[in-house]
Amino acid sequence: MQYGICNLSVVPLRFEPSDKSELVSQVLYGDHFKVLEQRKSWSKIRLAFDKYEGWIDNKQYVEFQEAHYNFLEKDSPKISHDLVEFIQDENDQLHPLLLGSSLNGLSFLKHKFDGASFEGVGKKENLIKTAFLYLNSPYLWGGKSPFGIDCSGFTQMVYKLNGFKLLRDASQQATQGEALSFIEESEPGDLAFFDNSEGDIIHVGIIMKDNYIIHAHGKVRIDRLDHSGIYNVDKNIHTHKLRVIKKVI
Repeated sequence: MQYGICNLSVVPLRFEPSDKSELVSQVLYGDHFKVLEQRKSWSKIRLAFDKYEGWIDNKQYVEFQEAHYNFLEKDSPKISHDLVEFIQDENDQLHPLLLGSSLNGLSFLKHKFDGASFEGVGKKENLIKTAFLYLNSPYLWGGKSPFGIDCSGFTQMVYKLNGFKLLRDASQQATQGEALSFIEESEPGDLAFFDNSEGDIIHVGIIMKDNYIIHAHGKVRIDRLDHSGIYNVDKNIHTHKLRVIKKVI
C-alpha cells in the first residue's frame, strides 16, 4: 500500500483516470490518502477524512511513508480559517491555500504557515457563522472551495471547519445523525435533505433560525424552508422537496 498527501491548493478528484472525466470531488492542500491503484499518469486514492475514492493526477501529490499517514490519523486536525492564505516552501516560494485546508502535514512538506487556523471541536452555534463564509460562492459539481462548491461539499466543509466530520455526498450524509419529525424540532446547524421523484437524496442544506436555510443551488444562497421543502425567494417557487431533517451534533 502506498500513501500520499496533496501539496497544492486544490486538485480535482475524478471518476475515471482522465482530465476529461467527471469531477466527483476535490482534494485540498494537506489532505492525505491511501493509494489504491497507480498507473503511469493517474492514481486511484481513498481520502482519509471521508473515505471518498477517485482518481488524481500523479503530478498533483507527493508520496510519503505509512508512518507519516498513521501519524496524521492520530494527530488532532488543524484547519486553515482564512478565505485565502499562503504557505511558504523551503525555497521561499508562496503557494495559495484555501479555506478549510489541512495543516497537519506542514512539517512533512517542509512548508511554513502563519495564518489563522482552528483546532479541536467548535460549538454548534458557530456553524451558521462559518456557513456565511461561503455565501454567494458559485455552484460547482464536485467543488469544495469558496470559488466553486456543491451542496454536500458545502455542508461537509462547514462542519469540518468546526471540527466535525461529515461524509462527502448528500445521500451519505443522510445516513448520519438522528432524524427529526418536524422542522419545529430543529435548531440552527441541523441538516435538511431533499429527494427527487425516484426518492433518491440529491440535495442538502443547513437549517437557520426562523425557517430559513442556507444551501448551494446556483450559488450558496439563503431561502425559505417549510414542510414541503425549499421555497426560492427569487423565483417564488419550491425548488427542492423535503425528505428528512437530521441532527448530527
